[in-house]
Amino acid sequence: MSKGPTKKRCVMVMYDTLCRHFMPSYGNEWVKAPNFQRLAQRTVQFDNFYVGSMPCMPARREMHTGRYNFLHRSWGPLEPFDDSMPELLDQHGVHAHKVTDHHHYWEDGGATYHQRYTTFDLVRGQEGDKWVGDVEKLRDPSFGADRWPEIQRFAMLKQDMINREHMTRSELQPQHITFDLGLEFLARNKDADRWFLQIETFDPHEPFFSQAEFQRLYPHEYDGPPFDWPPYRELREDQQTVEHIRYLYASLVSFCDQQLGRVLDVFDEHDLWQDTLLLVNTDHGFLMGEHDWWAKVVTPFFQEVAHIPFWIHDPRAPECANSKSQALAQTIDLAPTILDYFDIATPQDMQGQRLLDALRGDNDNDDGKAMRKASLYGVMGGQVNVTDGRYVYMRGSATDDNGPLFEYTLMPTHMRSRFAPAELRDWQRSDGFAFTKDCKVMRIPTRTPKALISADTPMGRGRRSTLLFDVQADPGQLEPIMSTEIEARMIRLMLLEMARNECPSEQYERLGLPEPKRIAAGHDDAAIVMPSDAAIAAACVLATPEGSAAAANGGEGQPKMPFPAWAQGSAFPDNLRLLPEYQGPPKKA
Repeated sequence: MSKGPTKKRCVMVMYDTLCRHFMPSYGNEWVKAPNFQRLAQRTVQFDNFYVGSMPCMPARREMHTGRYNFLHRSWGPLEPFDDSMPELLDQHGVHAHKVTDHHHYWEDGGATYHQRYTTFDLVRGQEGDKWVGDVEKLRDPSFGADRWPEIQRFAMLKQDMINREHMTRSELQPQHITFDLGLEFLARNKDADRWFLQIETFDPHEPFFSQAEFQRLYPHEYDGPPFDWPPYRELREDQQTVEHIRYLYASLVSFCDQQLGRVLDVFDEHDLWQDTLLLVNTDHGFLMGEHDWWAKVVTPFFQEVAHIPFWIHDPRAPECANSKSQALAQTIDLAPTILDYFDIATPQDMQGQRLLDALRGDNDNDDGKAMRKASLYGVMGGQVNVTDGRYVYMRGSATDDNGPLFEYTLMPTHMRSRFAPAELRDWQRSDGFAFTKDCKVMRIPTRTPKALISADTPMGRGRRSTLLFDVQADPGQLEPIMSTEIEARMIRLMLLEMARNECPSEQYERLGLPEPKRIAAGHDDAAIVMPSDAAIAAACVLATPEGSAAAANGGEGQPKMPFPAWAQGSAFPDNLRLLPEYQGPPKKA
């Protein structure tokens, strides 16, 4: 076994929306990504890596804090009481530098993240970033009228089109500039010790925009209107359009692959493999027509969204290169892993585990306990999901209004706005939780939009469904299983992880689950008294009529909804390509 590196540095390459099923090393046979294959040959590839809190900023909060947050908070900034991995590095003499084009960091709901680093670079222009000011085009109702109807109505979408006019070649796109800046940091500091570099790009998140050099890799037939930004809803488009989106996404993945290759070249040139921890990760995946859905979050958390790729090279275990780990791991494990590499103690509020033992093929930690029996994941107010690596259990809401539901925060902001006064009128003071470090917090009631809870909409049906899948036997999650015995076991795992996360009592009520009791601090099983077997059995729903109805639908994007009233005023191009059975709006005269 290696004696370990004499220096200690770390590079994290982070993508947004990097889909596992588009990765060659995970079995994809048509996406052109040789550098991701090259990466797999130098690292340990995790086959059971899952999301935690969704989507973008909740996942990044996990990366900082090493703990789930979706049971307490929706999209929001780091809280005053949060532990922050890069801030802890900085406090212990490790220079933490981030370079990113992920524009959510400079919006209301993400503005406290990048200041936790020692230094940082921000790159403008992704996904409607408020970057290039072009007054006339932004106001012109005809600008973008040739694009998909739902894309024409939003200022952010028009802003994205304006930004793209200044990205006429790949070198001018934010991703390329982000990697340029990351490589500049490496060149400047290749001989220095104790630093952490986070190269984070928003790609391959939608819109799936890349230059012709990458699109030519995937020739295909498509004669519809310009379309590279799938809406967040059920699928209404025909198969040609679905294939078109998949090819555009693959083109963007190939762009990502090119930039990854630049990092690997530097690792080879300077032999950074000897002393530099390398992590390549993402926050979540994306549905591109699978299960009759586009996108994420408004859908159930199918494997295409929740089961994500992850690769790691640890200089302390060079013998593990070009191998695979079956350990159950998650985003919450990243902070403890990086802190451990720099010999920094993990704060007590972090739930994640270091990954070094899993790299060596040992799924037990130093104390002999299994690294993880189950992974919990979801979005605030949505289904709560749990997996043990074989089964996935999705628990839908048991109440008609998806309540009670509260946000716990000292930072009341949404993605791109502050909480409105109407949202704050009924907030109450909460004593908080152990992880809030004796801080009292705001307990803010939240309401779920009707479209997300109605049994008459695909979003409502999907998110209210309780489903159980054997993802080893049925990786496509096409055949829900109805075993109440397995359901009871998965409920037990779910309750244990929820209790470990100090889940608020109202979440159990919302989900129709019995509440465990905490009798001690900490994350150990002994700190939690579980409900009785009878109480857990009473909470099983797969055998009920509602459970049968959910299984029959399977979480699929049904029924097909009409285009909303706000889109009816858009121009509907003559070449709009919809499903043959879908009765959309009339084409323009």
